[in-house]
Amino acid sequence: MTNEKKFIAVIGGSQCTQQEAELAEKVGRELARRGATVVCGGLGGVMKAACKGASAEGGVTIGILPGESRLAANPYVQIPVVTGIGYARNIAVVKSAQAVIAIGGSYGTLSEIGHALQSGIPVVGLNTWSLARSGQTDSLFVSAKDPIEAVDKALSLAVD
Repeated sequence: MTNEKKFIAVIGGSQCTQQEAELAEKVGRELARRGATVVCGGLGGVMKAACKGASAEGGVTIGILPGESRLAANPYVQIPVVTGIGYARNIAVVKSAQAVIAIGGSYGTLSEIGHALQSGIPVVGLNTWSLARSGQTDSLFVSAKDPIEAVDKALSLAVD
């Protein structure tokens, strides 16, 4: 890995389990320790936990918000981007990153995974959706067993 700053999206539900929140916070911490910028949808749940972890380690967090106000951002978003475009902001979240880490999530997360893969952006899944077409997993969609492995894979697969 070069010293070039990496932008890694952390995606997942605005409502999440305690386990998913813990995974996301650990992912955020590890990304910040390694100098990566965390990009997310800027709201609660997995997004808030990832930003909290990154902020605790002095990392940079960007929240691409669906609504009309930067005040909607979770308190750990340092750079709020107000879009006013609702779920369409999911495209901006993944297109702003060089790799994506998906944790938990519902259909919004699934749409982000789809947009990333369609754009050739690798996705690392951690306790999230599993994908296969005709029994074959897409080579850009890989699984991780824990937050460290998720960050390792995301940083090594990050595209320019």
